[in-house]
Amino acid sequence: MSNRPGTRANLPRPGRVAAVTVLLLCGVTLLFAYLNKARCAGEPFESNGRSAAFDHIKDSHVCYSDIQFLWLGRDINEHVFPYLTGGITTHGALTGGAVEYPVLSGLLMWLGAVGAHTDATFLLHSALLLAPFALATAWMLGRMSGMAALLWAAGPPLVLYAFHNWELPVVCTAVGAVYVVTTLTRYSVRTRGVLAAILLGIGFCLKLYPGIFVLPLMVHVLVGGSDGLDALRHHRAPRVDWMSDENDDVPTRPTRRYDVRGAVAVAATAIATAALINLPFALAGYQGWRASFTFQELRQADITTNSIWFWGLRPMFGDTPGAEQSFQDVVSTASPLLVVCSFVLAMWLGWRRYQASGLFPWVGVSGAMLCGFLLFHKVHSPQYTLWLIPFLVLLEIPWSVVAAYLLADASLGIGIFRYFYALGEGSTADVEKHFVLFGVWGRAMLLVYLLFAFVYVPARGRWRAGPPAAPQHPSDELVPVSS
Repeated sequence: MSNRPGTRANLPRPGRVAAVTVLLLCGVTLLFAYLNKARCAGEPFESNGRSAAFDHIKDSHVCYSDIQFLWLGRDINEHVFPYLTGGITTHGALTGGAVEYPVLSGLLMWLGAVGAHTDATFLLHSALLLAPFALATAWMLGRMSGMAALLWAAGPPLVLYAFHNWELPVVCTAVGAVYVVTTLTRYSVRTRGVLAAILLGIGFCLKLYPGIFVLPLMVHVLVGGSDGLDALRHHRAPRVDWMSDENDDVPTRPTRRYDVRGAVAVAATAIATAALINLPFALAGYQGWRASFTFQELRQADITTNSIWFWGLRPMFGDTPGAEQSFQDVVSTASPLLVVCSFVLAMWLGWRRYQASGLFPWVGVSGAMLCGFLLFHKVHSPQYTLWLIPFLVLLEIPWSVVAAYLLADASLGIGIFRYFYALGEGSTADVEKHFVLFGVWGRAMLLVYLLFAFVYVPARGRWRAGPPAAPQHPSDELVPVSS
């Protein structure tokens, strides 16, 4: 193997020591995360298994979790298998075994309730079920980005949100897709893309959002990933077609060979994976299965959604009759439109980066698309921060920006529950409201910055290569480190 500077043999890499360290610290953080939520659960219990203290302290003690809350109201306490029965009313209320999440999350909810007869046991079982996904995520991030993965494994968001909802499995699938593409370099770009598409399809069946990453992954495979750069690193001819001037025998312009079949295979694999997982539920109980999508369509932007729509746009409509409906109508149109526009913008920025450098930054584009979704979607639950953290680990966002985002997130994630508590006590809640507003608008401004930054910043855990063997390739492109 070559020992020349810039070759893979001499490149430093995060290594297993960092991954193990991150993994162990993640385990400790998960313990604190569980203890934080468990403050709301315990004896005495009501006849339906609800902790008597839950409704009284969930906001004041900031120990609320959707896991404990949804012990009631979705027939989880009755151990009803999800989706096969029930549906949704015209007012958006779920009935029977219908739940508001995609099928794999509903299945996890049901599994967490097996053997549980109280919300405290349900919380414990769910935590034990979810924790391995957080640990797997920590390991993969540690392998790819070294000690920067501590942001995931030991950061405040994991303490606040690890067991707030069922987010850990979906984050694991999204990170797993990046891990497959980045580290399994012994396989072709197309093969890695297809494997990643399976993971993204599974993620779609957990919480939908990984589905948006399929599009940038398709483009990554279409343009051949980083194979051309890897070929240069091993002193092989880059895989290009040469266009020669008809008056001269000297090749003048390289043209990439696009892998259209590979891109189509990625899309087909992701769609097939999602379809195969959903099909049994749709066939066995269509109304209950469809209700999960209808619930999200009907959900309104209100004080519980933490979005810029409620805090920024709603006051402009006033309190006149019909104002609330007019506001909701505007949000229902503007929100999806702006989300789609942000996706188009992210893809365009990524394509410009590809034209300038020869490498399509699919991870950065995926992160940028996620920023657009978080910014403009009518619902921005606090635990969605867990979706974003891996991108802050994988990409070289300045640590000052990361710290600012964590501060804004904590201000909202803690402030919103204190705000609810103050309102319940009859207080004006002015102080608490300022914390919420700081979180909402601070987070929104940082998401705008990150939408652009993700596309252009280099990746953590990757190193710059030496000069290329051919002038048509960039001299400073990033090369993924093999596992």
